[in-house]
Amino acid sequence: MAARSTRTATLPEFPAARRDGQDVPGGAGMLVLASSVVVLFLACANAPSPLYQTYESAWHASALTGTIAFATYAVAVIGGLLWLDRLPERFGRRAVLLTSIGGQVIALGMFTLAGSFVPIFIGRAVQGLASGATFGTLSALMIESDGERGPIASAASPGTGSGIGALLSGVLIQFVPGPTRTIYLTLGSVLLVQGVLVWRLLPDTGRPAIPVLSLKPRVAVPAHARAAFLGCAPVVFAVWGLSGFYAALSPALFRTLAPGASGWQSALPLFTLLGTATVTTVALRHVSGRAVTIVGLLMTLAGLGVTVAVLALGSVGLYLAASAIVGMGYGPGFQGPLRMVTATASDRERPALIAAVFVVAYLGLGAAAIVPGALTSEGIPLTRVAAGLAMVLATLSAAALVAIVRAPGRVDSDAD
Repeated sequence: MAARSTRTATLPEFPAARRDGQDVPGGAGMLVLASSVVVLFLACANAPSPLYQTYESAWHASALTGTIAFATYAVAVIGGLLWLDRLPERFGRRAVLLTSIGGQVIALGMFTLAGSFVPIFIGRAVQGLASGATFGTLSALMIESDGERGPIASAASPGTGSGIGALLSGVLIQFVPGPTRTIYLTLGSVLLVQGVLVWRLLPDTGRPAIPVLSLKPRVAVPAHARAAFLGCAPVVFAVWGLSGFYAALSPALFRTLAPGASGWQSALPLFTLLGTATVTTVALRHVSGRAVTIVGLLMTLAGLGVTVAVLALGSVGLYLAASAIVGMGYGPGFQGPLRMVTATASDRERPALIAAVFVVAYLGLGAAAIVPGALTSEGIPLTRVAAGLAMVLATLSAAALVAIVRAPGRVDSDAD
């Protein structure tokens, strides 16, 4: 089948258009606004990562407690995607985005005042619900605002935000007084500015109100997209699972390899992975979705192989190199499937379809964080747990690669 180019679907730039009954702002400004909200939400979500060991030590908790706190966010995101995804249709995009920003600010306030893991758990749940309620809509808004650059921004924004949040947290932990508070106060201040921008720039419009009882779980995969979705789901699960392990346990693993490493240094592997992912996503923006997916899987397998070597040799430098290679797999491994799955979706179908992709992503992220946390809490060395997870993800990635290569049908979202 001939590849379908999104260049033919690029939307004209105008203040607002109506498609499928929804007002859709267009142009670069709205693309930047939507992607910046995703970046900020993910930065907030990953800011606690370098602090989990600090919390565990201060509150006499196990590694499992920290990974459960991390996984709570993933579970709550899935809940938001399933049950709150349609709120923008009832109340309008601007109202829901502002409410979600408010939820993020409340969660950061709980982290700032936390004296135990209880406020951390509650705050993580609030963060996840706020993110899940808006991720599908924000991704759809990016794609609708710019048919060519929108899918790239949608795939690159999560990694950019996660990397910034982790590194910023690590730097503030190391160099600024009150490390368990400063990062949250900083991000909360930026969120308030972001809320003002949403209030001023996003039109206060939406579809006519729908009955409250119709706000039921909705993750829809249209019949024409099911083959692509089923083929890409293992890819998304594997690459997000790898990023979940990095976010939850990579700081501890880094300190195992380099005892005495500072907070910002322990955040470097995650930042390297996500930074490389973003660069690779942009670099491959004109390559077909299927080809990008294959590249992502090949680089993921290469990165996992290097990771196993790192754990055997105990080399910090090689660990950072492995993080870069894995990032070259994570970026395309999410960008390619997202483009393949949404290539033929209409504006009405896209939010629920993107929500389905994110459900798979966060299932992988949560599973790859909480299972290793449970194993390390049982006394199994973190290096052995990491090696086992690398092998599991490599097996899943290899199976997905074979399935993608052998698939008779091709749905390419971008081919030049």
